[in-house]
Amino acid sequence: MKKYELIATTTFGLEAIVKREILDLGLEVIATENGKVTFLGDGKDIVRANIWLRCADRVLLKVSEFKAVTFDELFDKTKAIDWSEFIPKNGRFPVDGQSVKSTLFSISDSQAIVKKAIVENLKSKYKINWFPENEGLYNVKVSILKDIATLTIDTSGVALHKRGYRQSAVTAPLKETLASALVLLSFWNKDRVLIDPFCGSGTILIEAAMIGRNIAPGLAREFAFKQWPIVSEEDFREATREAYEAIDHDSEILLYGYDILEENVNAAIENADEAGVSDCIIFEQKDFKDLSLKDDYSIMITNPPYGERLSEKEEVDKLYKLIGEKIGKLKTWSSYIITSDKDFEKTFGKTADRRRKLYNGRIETIYYQFYGLNPKKEATE
Repeated sequence: MKKYELIATTTFGLEAIVKREILDLGLEVIATENGKVTFLGDGKDIVRANIWLRCADRVLLKVSEFKAVTFDELFDKTKAIDWSEFIPKNGRFPVDGQSVKSTLFSISDSQAIVKKAIVENLKSKYKINWFPENEGLYNVKVSILKDIATLTIDTSGVALHKRGYRQSAVTAPLKETLASALVLLSFWNKDRVLIDPFCGSGTILIEAAMIGRNIAPGLAREFAFKQWPIVSEEDFREATREAYEAIDHDSEILLYGYDILEENVNAAIENADEAGVSDCIIFEQKDFKDLSLKDDYSIMITNPPYGERLSEKEEVDKLYKLIGEKIGKLKTWSSYIITSDKDFEKTFGKTADRRRKLYNGRIETIYYQFYGLNPKKEATE
């Protein structure tokens, strides 16, 4: 089968995780750059990448890349591509774009030029002058960086963080892709207890349960590639069947989520049920100060309130101090906390073993990692 260059886009800071996920699928990675990982794959691999990648935002098919400093150059090189390989005569192909540090700085003009060039190419291929654009979605993107134009088609459609299980959301929800990354960056595995004392709508715990059960995150959603000529129905059925067969139905997984608000807990319960992991997670309405925590090698991964407004900062600092006082006494616990507070360690009362800069939407955050004693090492001593 023909191999294509595919690009998994991702939030800054998660490139290494996405690269690892792609390699775990047995695919060849050819480049890792800021916000994207480029790899090779055929039609079935397009399906597998979309179904399995937990931390990528989208999977794009790279059509061409060339230098363009004039609109004539952009038009001619785009028109020279055989777009009929990807877009059928009834296909819907909107064009969007971006330009950074390039001579062709007008995004709207670049989009219009690319659209016109594709139309002219398809006119000659299909011998028609009008395109109804009423079947399938082939979202073309022109990205121009330092005068290098990259043309891609989005295979995913709706962004990959929308798994389909989140029926109920709460204020400032964590994206599923980032929540999954927080789990993958931790030392948690399905044999250890995991707790989120500020669980909100349960996203971190649901993603952890899906990782523990080996449930592919894209099994319950639709994709743009479903109607593409380069992805066969057999490819889709086979990749989907393999994903269902890979699910671990038997392992005992213990996850606990707490939140002070009843509506958050109700939302978390509903979302876990939609994701098919409600048997793995116990959600309770409880204030953090009322939690009774045992020194039992548990893992805590949480996204506590940030206190972005000055009026909230004092209350949030009190909360961070309380977290430090309760968790700091538990030598066997490993704690992972994401927050925008650059002084968190001072308030928490302990220096992190590792820090990682991540973005929660547009908010720059730090993922603080505090390592507890390793149960395996303790058992051998």
